[in-house]
Amino acid sequence: MDERSNVSPNMIKMWRVYRTVKEMCMDRGYEMLKEDTDISLDEFAARFAKEDGEPDRGRMHFSCQPTEAMLVKYTDSPTPKNPNPVPQIGTIWIEFNSDDAVGLKQLRDYMQHLVNGSFYSGIMVVQKPMTGMALRLLRGSASIEEGPKGGVEVFVEQDLLVNITKHELVPKHVLLSKEEKAQLLQRYRLKETQLPRIQVTDPVAKYLGLRRGQVVKIIRKSETAGRYASYRWAI
Repeated sequence: MDERSNVSPNMIKMWRVYRTVKEMCMDRGYEMLKEDTDISLDEFAARFAKEDGEPDRGRMHFSCQPTEAMLVKYTDSPTPKNPNPVPQIGTIWIEFNSDDAVGLKQLRDYMQHLVNGSFYSGIMVVQKPMTGMALRLLRGSASIEEGPKGGVEVFVEQDLLVNITKHELVPKHVLLSKEEKAQLLQRYRLKETQLPRIQVTDPVAKYLGLRRGQVVKIIRKSETAGRYASYRWAI
């Protein structure tokens, strides 16, 4: 019997969203167990269903830490002025908001939770797009002194029903470390502004959490060359 037959549509939806978020964190470089991304619908329902059979978003929150490889990619090369650079990444907190509408209050409360918990950054998953005022606060969240250092990202549940990076038409994107970026520019005698660009609002860029100034290597299949790489500068 199909395991979905006794589960509500909302539970199936949130199961898909939850798995995509777990995969997204793992693809970014955070520590994540493979079984977390492969959680079955039955197990998900057993862990997160309320008495009425609907998903309890309040129990789905989780945090994760960057792997050593991720720390390297987000750390500047040592210099005489800064011989021991600090990684510009840290523990992230992922929250599945249960409110029908998310505005300034919810966003401020979430940012305060990140600060109180010493989280470097956060991802909030919401049911519907945030209000205009909340979006304006969100765009400046990384530069607000009392906010989290790494800022806040917001995803709408509908956009996480599938993992877009698994689509056959989406090539593999690999974030370069700052050292790899410098080597690339030196090898081809380029300035970063001469590279083709990718908007940080691009769906794949958003999935990977790209920041302005970072460079990604895009690996595509080729009938003649097997595989070939191109590079994009995030703006």
